[in-house]
Amino acid sequence: MKAVILAGGKGSRLAPYTTVLPKPLMPIVDTPILEIVLKQLKYYGFEDVVIAVGHLAALIKTYFGDGSGLGIRIEYVHESAPLGTAGPLANIDELTETFVVMNGDILTDLDYRNMVEYHRQGGAMMTIATHRRTVKIDFGVLETIEGDVVKYVEKPTLDYVVSMGIYVMEPAVRGYIKRGEYLDLPDLVRALLAAGERVAAYPFDGRWLDIGRQEDFTEAQVRFEENRDHFLK
Repeated sequence: MKAVILAGGKGSRLAPYTTVLPKPLMPIVDTPILEIVLKQLKYYGFEDVVIAVGHLAALIKTYFGDGSGLGIRIEYVHESAPLGTAGPLANIDELTETFVVMNGDILTDLDYRNMVEYHRQGGAMMTIATHRRTVKIDFGVLETIEGDVVKYVEKPTLDYVVSMGIYVMEPAVRGYIKRGEYLDLPDLVRALLAAGERVAAYPFDGRWLDIGRQEDFTEAQVRFEENRDHFLK
């Protein structure tokens, strides 16, 4: 199986650290988050990985090289100009079978092999890993109609199903991406839906943190320290 890891962003939410260190190399305790991701992919049977790089790309290439140190094969696709989260896929001609696309800053214990099988059995063009997030609003929320208050809810708690930043795709999705043009994954999803393609959701209730968020990055240090053997099988 082949995986594409998106590692070209500037990681502005983790500034100033990411002005000198690319976000995928940000350490979770003593291990860069991208190294954790690569070891997990290898465990679940992925032997070929393409890393889309941009910001501080030389540091990522120097650290991981061709992947032989981790027992996998790594190729790099360099963005000379930002292409968004979906745009780089147009530059990877080797995507001829079902493949995984994911952000390079995710700490999770998702079973990637199981997700791929779920996708294949469902027959979708794309499957998105999803997680439930609860958001507490620290204000009184009003609903108004023509200037009149018709509803008042004090500090509500809202539940959402959110994307985990992990996708399984069929090669045909590349037909919706123009080479050299900027395109983000939400725009690709909308294009697929508009064309009548099936996009499936893969619900996951295990551990998941997007370390691009300061609070998640801090929490990831604790979780990884407590469950190192669980994340690095």
